[in-house]
Amino acid sequence: MKREQWGSRTGFILAAVGSAIGLGNIWRFPYMAYENGGGAFFIPYLFAMLTAGIPFMILEFTMGHKFRGSAPKTLAKIHAKFEWLGWFQVMIAAVIGVYYVAIIGWAISYVGLAVDQSWGADPNAYFFGEYLQLGDGNSPSQLGSVQWHIAIPMIVAWGITFAALFSGVKGGIERAGKIMMPVLFIMVLALIGRMVFLPGALDGLNYLFEPDFSKLSDPTVWAAAYGQIFFTLSVGFAIMLAYSSYLPEKSDITNNALMTVLINCGFSIVSGILIFSVLGYMAQGQGKELTEVVTAGVGLAFVTIPAAINLLPAPYILGPLFFLALVVAGLSSHISIMEAVTSSIIDKLKLSRKKAVSIVCGTGLLVSLSFATNGGLLLLDLVDFFINNIALLASCLIELILVGWLFKVADIRDYANKISEVTIGVWFDLCIRFLSPVIIAYIFGSKVIDTVNEGYGGYGQFDLMLLGWGLLAAMLVIAIIINVTNKKEA
Repeated sequence: MKREQWGSRTGFILAAVGSAIGLGNIWRFPYMAYENGGGAFFIPYLFAMLTAGIPFMILEFTMGHKFRGSAPKTLAKIHAKFEWLGWFQVMIAAVIGVYYVAIIGWAISYVGLAVDQSWGADPNAYFFGEYLQLGDGNSPSQLGSVQWHIAIPMIVAWGITFAALFSGVKGGIERAGKIMMPVLFIMVLALIGRMVFLPGALDGLNYLFEPDFSKLSDPTVWAAAYGQIFFTLSVGFAIMLAYSSYLPEKSDITNNALMTVLINCGFSIVSGILIFSVLGYMAQGQGKELTEVVTAGVGLAFVTIPAAINLLPAPYILGPLFFLALVVAGLSSHISIMEAVTSSIIDKLKLSRKKAVSIVCGTGLLVSLSFATNGGLLLLDLVDFFINNIALLASCLIELILVGWLFKVADIRDYANKISEVTIGVWFDLCIRFLSPVIIAYIFGSKVIDTVNEGYGGYGQFDLMLLGWGLLAAMLVIAIIINVTNKKEA
């Protein structure tokens, strides 16, 4: 069966950028910069981009293009014993896909709520109480009942992802990227054009960009910069291997990787300008310090921003526009996440695309309903922590060791150079073999030690063992079983 291909280079880059640009750029990057030295954070961030982001993206684009397969197929071709790593990455993508769609569902709801600011004067109480209807306990295993006002927008999000995947690489995914990405950039720039002129906006930007150089001597700041690069680029969990496997034979790998990373990182910085001009405005309007209005993660998008929208001129336009931008960023990533799973099923079971998409999206929809329950937010928080901080880092580390030490990394470099205008030198080998693995090993080791010693989020030991460590162990065991049965069949 002939492998599908992208129709154009622009289509591929917009799809890859769409995958990399997700909700994390809009809410996670600004907060990470703020927490880790403001303007000074850009130094480790740019260093991480050059030494980890770009080399890793070139690595995955080259491997996908050279071996023409999904993650399991590609990694099996590099070393037969490592197909399990590909399946582990596919399962990371599948798990992220089923909870990520919940956040897209919230954003879809908030597009409507923003029209007349239905969240009222206290967006915090509204989001956690009336909207999510959180249960009384602090246990992610006590789910309660399905909240249909959350489940229905999630089903809409699944429908859009299904339509894009069902139509194939050129007809669906590429077309979605070509529409979604320009729309997202225009919406965010339009929002910035209004927000930066609000009173107090410049104070917010000073907070974001004012450098605290003393933080540069803190290893945790450097670890945070590398963590953010891996978090935001969609490397290490099967997506970029799948996407690059659809590239035409004559493709400029290095240039494509550079553009994808630079556009993604540039968008993160632009998002920071948007978010912090809003926070500066809020701080001035409420007579508070900016440190008192800034919050991490979900709170920033669904609590702080609605509070800011309440204060804005023309909130009925700017509010829906902001949440529409979140929806578009989320959907473009969700399509790529589910494509990584779908392409693996197609390669493995030799199913038609339409059948594979129906199975993947149908199963995903059913599982994702657990995140539309009273305990959905707690479940999402716990699973997200273990997937992003432990499973994904472990996957990246093993992939780097496999390619850097068990396989000739120079072969990857030579292949990329042969078909690229911009050639890469020995720095690529050094980053893949030494620098990135050492830094990821440090971040991974400290995360594991902290989690074992201190737990996470105040959750009970049962929940941590079942939904955290237990989930990761189950994913690993399933991946190894698939690998072993493959060998027996072969």
